[in-house]
Amino acid sequence: MTGRSGEVEHLLRTEAPQVLGALVRRFGHFDVAEDAVQEALLAASRTWAADGVPDNPRSWLIRIGYRRMVDLLRSEQARRRREHEAGAAELAMREPARQAYPPQETDDSLALLLLCCHPALSATSQVALTLRAVGGLTTAEIAHAFGTTEPTMGTRISRAKQQLARAGARFTPPTGADRDSRLAAVTQVLYLIFNEGYTASAGDELARVDLTREAIRLTRMLRDSLPDDPEVTGLLALMLLTESRRRARTGGDDELVPLEEQDRTQWDPGLIREGTELIDSVWSRREVGPYQLQAAIAAVHAAAPTPDQTDWPQIAALYVWLERLTPTAPVRLSRVVAVAQAYGPGRGLALLDDLNRRHRLDQEPLTRQRERAVRAHLFQLTGDAAGAAQLYREAAELTGNQVERRYLLDRAHRLGSPYPPSA
Repeated sequence: MTGRSGEVEHLLRTEAPQVLGALVRRFGHFDVAEDAVQEALLAASRTWAADGVPDNPRSWLIRIGYRRMVDLLRSEQARRRREHEAGAAELAMREPARQAYPPQETDDSLALLLLCCHPALSATSQVALTLRAVGGLTTAEIAHAFGTTEPTMGTRISRAKQQLARAGARFTPPTGADRDSRLAAVTQVLYLIFNEGYTASAGDELARVDLTREAIRLTRMLRDSLPDDPEVTGLLALMLLTESRRRARTGGDDELVPLEEQDRTQWDPGLIREGTELIDSVWSRREVGPYQLQAAIAAVHAAAPTPDQTDWPQIAALYVWLERLTPTAPVRLSRVVAVAQAYGPGRGLALLDDLNRRHRLDQEPLTRQRERAVRAHLFQLTGDAAGAAQLYREAAELTGNQVERRYLLDRAHRLGSPYPPSA
């Protein structure tokens, strides 16, 4: 990707929520508005790459989006039930004083987050729709985050849009009754966006910096709105501490560098300092939530100047606490890694075997690939090179990220397993 096209892509990702927000606020039809925005973004990607970015890119996008909304609202299928809105849209386009362009300093991202977390939607649909509308993830990426198939997720997102349309959803603040549930959905959305960016589910790059940057930006905004919420603060701390390691995660040839082999002088001290201060500021609160616990774990890693100085027993204890709050497959598998580091690979394997018997981590969509990679590493530490090589190969076949795949195949090759013909 050239520098210019990369700048255009970043600008489009930043402006898309603002354009969608303007259209939804004006017309109220979320499903139609998103289609209009996508077409405006496509037009911009073609035009701006050739002619340059206009002086006011947001207004340019909104103008194109408005025009496409008029076309969509006046289509044969929607004419009867949307005739009034189409006429209003035409009038708005003809009279500049009536155009509902938001002020340039207005940021609709958080308003869209809350809209997508409308109580008419299930929690899963809230997260999926927000990832699509605000985070800019593809349906395939969202499906990976949920551990489901792309067609299933596409259907879920489409139904969520229809439900919003039927509910007549608008930009309205949540009431006390549904505030907590909508906020929980928002934080989960931001968490999943960051995770997808930190380790992309597919492609030739390990990370998608655009997604991690957007997740951090939105979480900062959320914390500015809710400075006294310890979980929001914990989520921001977790992102910053995790992002601090990004530069050290790949080597000169874009090969993956595992945590224990990273050059810690490349970790970003500014992000570590900010993240640590944030988690310290809320750690003494009476109630500790999952994001605070994950941030505390990241802070323990960040405090160790070398891998062998990491306080793995403390991390293992924090994972026990985290598993009680969120007994998910990824958390359980992470506890296996911590236990193995703290007390030896044999104990880690015993715990992994027990968790597989009780929770089938090797079959769970979110952990079946990493379960094999973790088991391979533990086999390697116990001296079973052949078993480790086979598991590294299996793990490589289960990832769509080419950087991760090359790393796993290289580990297998070093243990005596030949590269597959397609490697």
